Amino acid sequence: MAAAASEEIEIIEKAKELLGEDYTPSDDEEYMSERQLAYFQMLLLDWKRSIHSAAGQTLQSLADGPIREADLNDRASSETDWGIELRTRDRQRKLVSKIDSALRRIKEGEYGYCEVTGDPIGLKRLIARPVATMTVEAQEAHERREKISRDD
Repeated sequence: MAAAASEEIEIIEKAKELLGEDYTPSDDEEYMSERQLAYFQMLLLDWKRSIHSAAGQTLQSLADGPIREADLNDRASSETDWGIELRTRDRQRKLVSKIDSALRRIKEGEYGYCEVTGDPIGLKRLIARPVATMTVEAQEAHERREKISRDD
């Protein structure tokens, strides 16, 4: 785990050197150029690191001890808060696997292209959702099919 973390830090540092301070991908450059890939790799790794940091804080809070509210209403409120926190961490755990998948696609040269059509996903969509795997159109079609099969 420590080796992976130091490798990720090294990748982020290299990306920062390549990109400079104010770099943002633009349509004026070649789609999924080295700079754009470095940008998204850095973005994904930073996101992953922040999720791990938040999870560590949650674990530390859990380790600090059980809820010891004297009042039943306060205890119920605290337990509800913990339930929400744990569900959030579970969603983020699933997000980390999507981030890892996106990082794998960067290494394999598949990042930024729709897994259904092979078309470019688009910079604006990737900046908004760096783990996106489909174009907006393909995602909408997928969601329509999913809704139809769910309604059956």
